[in-house]
Amino acid sequence: MKKYRGIFFDWDGTAVISRKAPAEEAAAAMKGLLAQGVNLVIVSGTTYENIAGGKLETYFTEGELDHLYLGLGRGAYNYRFEKGKPVVFADRIPDREGILRIHDAAYGVHRELLAAHGLETDIVFCRPNYCKIDLMAGSDRGDQLFMQESEIDSLKAILNAHGIKGGLGELLEIARKAGQNCGIEIKATCDAKYLEAGISDKSDNADTILDELEKRFQIKGEECCFWGDEFVGLEEGIYGSDSFMITEKTKNGDFYDVSSVNGRRPENVQQIGGGVERFLNFLKEQRGQ
Repeated sequence: MKKYRGIFFDWDGTAVISRKAPAEEAAAAMKGLLAQGVNLVIVSGTTYENIAGGKLETYFTEGELDHLYLGLGRGAYNYRFEKGKPVVFADRIPDREGILRIHDAAYGVHRELLAAHGLETDIVFCRPNYCKIDLMAGSDRGDQLFMQESEIDSLKAILNAHGIKGGLGELLEIARKAGQNCGIEIKATCDAKYLEAGISDKSDNADTILDELEKRFQIKGEECCFWGDEFVGLEEGIYGSDSFMITEKTKNGDFYDVSSVNGRRPENVQQIGGGVERFLNFLKEQRGQ
């Protein structure tokens, strides 16, 4: 089996079944690799407080933490550890005027969908540099915050019923134009239930942290692998949030999808299924257990 010097992975649905699930098993699988000097990188749309209850560092020694990184908030925050404590070493956080422009753009999407198509949405504004636009406000994921297979078909039916014939591509274009109207460049992604509109995405996390690994440890993209559960295509040419870890800097790495959801993936992604158990077994195999 190929041994990797850097392992990038999503948290919810890949390392743990949900953000409220116990993190002990994931931490145990990570610990041995960190002790060996393998660099582990959690790339997630959530906040540090939602990773192992905000206590991730308590599972590891200071030496182990020297090889642990987190890219969170859709590109907003990049963490490393100094003296055993999480420190943001790079971010994409706008000033107040910038965040208000993002809010205005999200409301512009909401208004366009309601005025032109009669589609009601909810907006979550309290995010660092983006907004979550709930396209299926009547559907509650509960603790299972990752994309469910049935949601793809449900969203397509909703869009079609409201006359949005261009599907997700049309939604992303609406978001782009809303940002343009507010004087900002919007990066929009969709996991079926949520359209997320902001100024960064997981590609910013992946590139920023890979640059840091290259600077500190001379690690190249081809020495890394990237794991997630949301690579599947939502429609032609539009893929799930984990696909944004595929960039010009990372494209020579290996990409693995643990989801069993049917559908096309980017051509360089291997669908292996198995969910959280498969990913944690991979970590154990990497450390020789």
